[in-house]
Amino acid sequence: MPALFAVALGLFCVALLLSVVWLIQLRTRNAGMVDPVWSCSLGLLGVLYAVVGSAPLQTRVVLGVFAGVWGLRLGGHLFARNWGRPEDGRYARLRRDWAPHTARKMFWFFQLQAGIALLLSLGFLVVAYRNTEPGTVWTVLAVVVWLVSIFGEAIADRQLERFKRQPWNRGQVCSTGLWRYSRHPNYFFECLHWFTYVFLAVGTGGFWLALLPPVIMAWLLLKLSGIPITEAHLAQSRPGYAEYIRTTSAFIPWPPKRPR
Repeated sequence: MPALFAVALGLFCVALLLSVVWLIQLRTRNAGMVDPVWSCSLGLLGVLYAVVGSAPLQTRVVLGVFAGVWGLRLGGHLFARNWGRPEDGRYARLRRDWAPHTARKMFWFFQLQAGIALLLSLGFLVVAYRNTEPGTVWTVLAVVVWLVSIFGEAIADRQLERFKRQPWNRGQVCSTGLWRYSRHPNYFFECLHWFTYVFLAVGTGGFWLALLPPVIMAWLLLKLSGIPITEAHLAQSRPGYAEYIRTTSAFIPWPPKRPR
């Protein structure tokens, strides 16, 4: 299948999935399920491109496994985190701010996320349509980065969930494990994951397109919907979070500063 047709098919599928989620949130008044569905749909884009692409079979198998496992792990984690819980504060705030046109604006907000998923999937696309296999060194680097990012993000997510489950930690700041070295280690490993496909795209004419996903993801997390929104809420609701900000790296894991 030509690459443009694959992109069009992928956009249609993701837009349709997010439209279904939009219909569901009209009834439940909880938009939180868009997060796991978006993650899974992005992983499915990688699998789709791996199936219909023209790259050597071994390269497409690696791509499909990497993208599919990443999407299922992250989507499963977000599903377990959001299921049966009140609407995430980000979406609750949008629901209030957009009234009385919440339904229409939420629909286009979901479709915007479909467009972002398409941009992020460009790394998958370049790998799926490369003419030759990536060099051994680049493949090994891709495998190492993928393993570190997947397990690093999973460990960070598990540490935070375990911290939250303890009643005596309610309202406290998680600063143990990976969270001692970064205020958002899950975001760091999420961005690192996208460099997997940069290494797999080395030697292709569209290599520069594979650089866009990690840049876009870093911008989203660092400047738009990740750290700014999360920390604005936590700084007001968590005692000691201001000191945590002063002593702990925001993104890249790094030894903390000494407390005052």
